[in-house]
Amino acid sequence: MTEISNAEQSTEPTDSSKRRVSYFYDAEIGNYHYGVGHPMKPHRVRITHNLIVNYGLHKKMEVFRPKPLSHTQMTRFHSDDYIDFLRNITLDTMANNKTQLQRFSVGEDCPVFDGMYEFCQTYTSGSIEGAARLNHNATDIVINWAGGLHHAKKSEASGFCYVNDCVLAILELLKQHQRVLYVDIDIHHGDG
Repeated sequence: MTEISNAEQSTEPTDSSKRRVSYFYDAEIGNYHYGVGHPMKPHRVRITHNLIVNYGLHKKMEVFRPKPLSHTQMTRFHSDDYIDFLRNITLDTMANNKTQLQRFSVGEDCPVFDGMYEFCQTYTSGSIEGAARLNHNATDIVINWAGGLHHAKKSEASGFCYVNDCVLAILELLKQHQRVLYVDIDIHHGDG
């Protein structure tokens, strides 16, 4: 029987093989609320972040707070009128905008809520900034637990998703890479 030395048993990566991990998190993300009884719960991102901090995993990553995304950045995929609608609709203006609510599929699955546009800016920004870091070879891995809202269509909300950060991140990656492989592990396919 051959004995294995301690060096051979180690599972720790050597310095030359350590992966650079960028983690995007905004503490405000957990304050957004789709409404009573709605299955989408952004506060789960905060719970996940607390686990990361309590296990000390944040010490092994570069942590970034996403910067607010501009209208122009969101319209790289989404239509101007749709993003304008998301920016301007509020709980107070819903009654006067029933036609637009139907047109853009905002309602039961994708309700209007306080801070909805800012929520979209935040989760989407983490994905786009992460893709830019990959493009500039500033990181090897990007984590954005708030992202992955892949059901939003060009001019329509769908499946709890308003802005398709996956498509926007892919468009960012295509600035530097000829092709991008997107693996969707959700039970439902993406709609972008």
